Amino acid sequence: MADPALYRRVWRWHFYAGLLVLPFVLLLSVTGAIYLFKPQIDRWEERAYHGPAGGAPVSPDAQLAAALAAHPGSRFVHYRLPERAGDAAMVRLTLPSGEAAEVFVSPAGDVLGTLAPEGRISPTVARLHGSLLMGTWGDRLVELAASWTIVLIVSGLYLWWPRPFRAAGTLWPRLSLRGRPLLRDIHRVTGFWIAGLVLVMLASGLPWAGVWGSAFKWARAELGLVEGPQEWKIGSGAAPAQAHDHAHGPAAPAAKVPAATGAAPGGTLPLSAFVARAREERLAFPALVLPPHAPQAFGPPTGNEWTATSMTQNRPRALTVTYDPATGAETGRRGFADKHPIDRAVGYGIAWHEGQLFGLPNQLIGLATAIALIAVSLLGAWMWWKRRPRGQLAAPPRVEHRAGWGLRALVIALAILLPLFALSLVAVLILDRATTAWRVKRRVASA
Repeated sequence: MADPALYRRVWRWHFYAGLLVLPFVLLLSVTGAIYLFKPQIDRWEERAYHGPAGGAPVSPDAQLAAALAAHPGSRFVHYRLPERAGDAAMVRLTLPSGEAAEVFVSPAGDVLGTLAPEGRISPTVARLHGSLLMGTWGDRLVELAASWTIVLIVSGLYLWWPRPFRAAGTLWPRLSLRGRPLLRDIHRVTGFWIAGLVLVMLASGLPWAGVWGSAFKWARAELGLVEGPQEWKIGSGAAPAQAHDHAHGPAAPAAKVPAATGAAPGGTLPLSAFVARAREERLAFPALVLPPHAPQAFGPPTGNEWTATSMTQNRPRALTVTYDPATGAETGRRGFADKHPIDRAVGYGIAWHEGQLFGLPNQLIGLATAIALIAVSLLGAWMWWKRRPRGQLAAPPRVEHRAGWGLRALVIALAILLPLFALSLVAVLILDRATTAWRVKRRVASA
């Protein structure tokens, strides 16, 4: 039999957590559901550059020359191979103003159009999802909401646990009920079925969060668990917009590479030679070819070598190959299996979080999770609104209860794992006690 005082105390904290995170859960669920379909959105946005007709095909060097001629004084950043035969290639440039531009060039060498990467749909949704378009402050708010959502789910699972066990109302809602009891059943049952998926979604997003991600990076460095650059960004700091997972910010300085159809100065092979090698590797889309000393989405600029890399959101399929600029000989190869186990674990989490680990089924599971989370949140808010007295918060009453070691250990573990939750918990406890004292004082004064 459950401890009634403990049950009411957990219910109180479940209520406060829900009240705190409800607006964020709704916003992040909607934006996250949209971002799941980034590949489809990006292709729709580039629909005018698919299958262009007319003209004999030209070399990638001629395509680069056309892009640079359309934007004089610009610098070459990378060349993106077409996803399908007949599609335009995308040449990324840094304009003289310092802004980035994605120039689409047909197989025949005609410039079809230019997009500003920061104004595109997916990066805008990613910024809204990751930082509410508020920079560092928004990033902290999102991390705080994610931390309290974990508390919301853990407390909800405790409240859901049947005492005694009954399948109806626990594993499926009792549809014979009406009114608030039916809403409560749907809320509890749906919350149970999506709890694991939501927890995985939240945990896989924490490496991007400013406070949690920075602490994680520091701990890895102190323990010597870092191999190569960290291939995910932290917080709302700047990163080249070519990144594929919530990375955004002003473009980094780009390399000066001539748009030559023959060999470049110093005996360097032309772009075409390395595009051909990238095609041989059958890199997952989007496949990029970067010149020497070009900025990268993660880590420092490339060295004195050409780089062919896949920026696929499905991290396990990622591959990077480097080549000698003069001879075209392969100088290095790094795939997903070569990364540190922690990086691989985070990579799997990122691919799942973004709905790209196993294609459309992953996207649909993520979409269903987001819709169910929105439904559970709105049902909880509706039930509270229907029972609350007019003009009152109607929080569950405060209960004097001495926490057992299990509850204390859980709260301490959450505080250690979620730094912003720990800080906000202190503030909430102070506010809760102050509010309770004020109410007692009002009752005494009115007696």
